[in-house]
Amino acid sequence: MRGVAVLLLTAGPALAGGPVFEDASAVLPHHVYSGGWEHFVGGGVAVFDCSGDGRPEIFAAGGAAPAQLFRNISEQGTLAFETAEIPELTGVTGAWPIDLDGDGPLDLVVLRAGPNVILRGTGDCHFEDATDRFGLAPRDDWSTAFAATWEEGRELPTLAIGNYVDRDDPEGPFGTCDDNLLYRGDGARYEAPEILSPGYCALSMLISDWARTGRRDLRISNDRHYYVSGGYEQMWRLDEMRELGDESGWDKVSIWGMGIASRDITGDGRPEVMLTSMGDQLLQIAEPGGTYTAAPYEIGTYAQRPFVGDDGRPSTGWHAEWGDVNNDGRSDLFIAKGNVDQMPSNAARDPNNLLIQGADGTFVEAAAEAGVAATERARGAALADFDRDGRLDLVVVNRRAPMELYRNAGAAGGWLQLSLSAPPPNTRAVGAWIELRLPDGSVQAREVTVGGGHGGGQAGPHHFGLGAAEEVDLRIIQPDGRATEWVQVEAGQRLEAVLGPDNLSLTPAD
Repeated sequence: MRGVAVLLLTAGPALAGGPVFEDASAVLPHHVYSGGWEHFVGGGVAVFDCSGDGRPEIFAAGGAAPAQLFRNISEQGTLAFETAEIPELTGVTGAWPIDLDGDGPLDLVVLRAGPNVILRGTGDCHFEDATDRFGLAPRDDWSTAFAATWEEGRELPTLAIGNYVDRDDPEGPFGTCDDNLLYRGDGARYEAPEILSPGYCALSMLISDWARTGRRDLRISNDRHYYVSGGYEQMWRLDEMRELGDESGWDKVSIWGMGIASRDITGDGRPEVMLTSMGDQLLQIAEPGGTYTAAPYEIGTYAQRPFVGDDGRPSTGWHAEWGDVNNDGRSDLFIAKGNVDQMPSNAARDPNNLLIQGADGTFVEAAAEAGVAATERARGAALADFDRDGRLDLVVVNRRAPMELYRNAGAAGGWLQLSLSAPPPNTRAVGAWIELRLPDGSVQAREVTVGGGHGGGQAGPHHFGLGAAEEVDLRIIQPDGRATEWVQVEAGQRLEAVLGPDNLSLTPAD
């Protein structure tokens, strides 16, 4: 096997009440996200199982260097990855896994500074360039954001692609943000894109049922560094193809938007929104009716300055991701940090954040104690259980520095991992909600989405920390709104939830 790296790790002493990670970067083949100004942004990572063995692989954007795919050959307690063959692609800013054609294997939508590419999965981590097959006409945009959903009656998912600065505008770069694109399928091919204008230099987008009404809207996070003035964070109503404004109660917030991450952290079933930025990281709390309010400063999520070192300049946040890293039943938050390149107004050595949620709903910084407070220029990241031990590990892509991998070696509570399977065309049940009811009556609600983050995302399995609970109740609310019956399941399992027209069956995913 070529490009193989293996490392056997043993857990060190656990911190009192906190997570512990072991640096396992040596198991990864060498990879750096490199390039000039068109790769100041991007640098994402896609995490998904392309081999069919239940172990998630890693696809990493390379910028000026080729993107790479690393096959996961780990065993429990032992991390191991090898380089896999994929079509050579440079200029890649990010990628998202999704089963576009409903044939089972996951495909990759690959964004680039240049023509975007669809890599069709053919099984066992083999991919073919299927851009022409799906009718995605070549363009020369600088694409940096992506989201997808299935709309009723369509064979293919609807794709939203966010573009950054217009590469062809001679007046650029400031004030020359490009328009965004929406692709809808006509049978097995995509039509010419619909234009979402104005664009304000999108760096992240996510389609979600934000208000739990059954309607999925597109949220776009934009970088005010290039739209300069007049721009803001956007919400598009896809079924009407219109941008929401003041008349809809949409609050036009302007930030240096880099990434979106959503998760219900209040227990009311509606997803909160984390927006990364230069300076403050903005957490918005969902309110009834689809409106949002800024979280109070005391909640501990703003993370506006480096928490180690003596650099008091503002931080620069990129990828944000929710995940219960200590399996206590509460979602924690990882934020990848790093200066754009050598921006003098912002911190140069900017440690990543690992914010641990307490029982009172506030967050405490634990990255340094946990061993993940690296200060390279981080971009994309993912929390995933790479060695299948029931704990979320961490991978981070860095600009002009090697990629990092950390194995979660801390003590942990109960957990459940769930993979969703549904009939074609939407084989991963994108748009469904997973609900777990714990013995105390609280409910963890998780939406199945494609998009968000900075430069990449995941395609399951969906990981739930359960704390001390030994059994929980599970149900799935399908994309069309139908809910399955509650089913009792034991903790400590990896399950595949197979959704039929009128039923749910659970089978071991091992």
